[in-house]
Amino acid sequence: MPDYVNWLRHASPYINAHRECTFVVMLPGDGVEHPNFGNIVHDLVLLHSLGVRLVLVHGSRPQIETRLSSRGLTPHYHRGMRITDAATLECVIDAVGQLRIAIEARLSMDMAASPMQGSRLRVASGNLVTARPIGVLEGVDYHHTGEVRRVDRKGINRLLDERSIVLLSPLGYSPTGEIFNLACEDVATRAAIELEADKLLLFGAERGLLDEQGRLVRELRPQQVPAHLTRLGSDYQGELLDAAAEACRGGVARSHIVSYAEDGALLTELFTRNGGGTLVAQEQFEKVREAEIEDVGGLLDLISPLEEQGILVRRSREVLEREIEQFSVVEREGMIIACAALYPIADSDAGELACLAVNPEYRHGGRGDELLERIETRAREMGLNTLFVLTTRTAHWFRERGFVPSGVERLPAARASLYNYQRNSKIFEKTL
Repeated sequence: MPDYVNWLRHASPYINAHRECTFVVMLPGDGVEHPNFGNIVHDLVLLHSLGVRLVLVHGSRPQIETRLSSRGLTPHYHRGMRITDAATLECVIDAVGQLRIAIEARLSMDMAASPMQGSRLRVASGNLVTARPIGVLEGVDYHHTGEVRRVDRKGINRLLDERSIVLLSPLGYSPTGEIFNLACEDVATRAAIELEADKLLLFGAERGLLDEQGRLVRELRPQQVPAHLTRLGSDYQGELLDAAAEACRGGVARSHIVSYAEDGALLTELFTRNGGGTLVAQEQFEKVREAEIEDVGGLLDLISPLEEQGILVRRSREVLEREIEQFSVVEREGMIIACAALYPIADSDAGELACLAVNPEYRHGGRGDELLERIETRAREMGLNTLFVLTTRTAHWFRERGFVPSGVERLPAARASLYNYQRNSKIFEKTL
């Protein structure tokens, strides 16, 4: 089967789920300058065509620096924020104005020789962000550097209802007509919160948050973020992570950090089960829970290949429906990726662990251990003292987790009478 057919089938639930959702996308000035910017534009247009309500917030830091340098002006910062005096403000206005026009032009291009050829869309912008001055902090006057006071929620939603892409720049206006230089992260975060957006998508140079070994951290809860911020210090990834967590605390269901340098990073994050960046979300992305009758189809999809290989004993849909309460599952984005069952053995204080299975794509992630712990906890709660397991292929895995070799003679009578000598499964037991 061609890869794109398989990808489309797996992406279809997300295509449906994202339709009519509001996404706020933040692209820093470095991302606009990057060679991959054209691909990002194509991906945004694709999202728009799939019914996503898009608010795009752009940054302008490197463009401002270029203008300051060309005019012989020295940039000044305090606590990581630009001090925007009158001369700097002129550079800010020049940079932001040209960037806004350039982005609108790219979004207005005919998508010839692209996946979105013939697409027509409207881009809307304007005085949609009200700002206030930061003022004087620690004796330092920030002049025209400001912070978001209010986002015109009604105005933006009206434009989104009209099927426009809304473009927000890092400039804000006061009721007295003053102009303030804003951080694009602040604009994006406040816009996502006030619009009650479904997602905040933040572009950065890296794939997402990287740990101390340079490995991608795929998922975080907001309460886990402070520890990473301490490690990252003033790194820009820390700013993105802080913005993502703030949005989640403000009611945005999910915030994502993806790379502006990686072609297709946005689509990978939105339309694949594992994503490609870092997700910050209030709810668990993956959870262990007891199975429900609606899970029968997912369980069949998971265990059928293993039954075909002779690794698991065959179970019909009717059997699964009848025994569904015995199962615990690992669910990831609506998909059952692992399962295990606990069967109490009649007239004994023992139980059998059965049908432990993990989707091949998600092995080596500790799901089997999670399920084993869940089954052992359930067994103790039921007053069971011994857990048996019968296996033909994974004896070593159970031995590494405290199970010891046993025999048919050790099985309670109710289970021993059902032992399949033709299958010749190895028997292990563990005292709870």
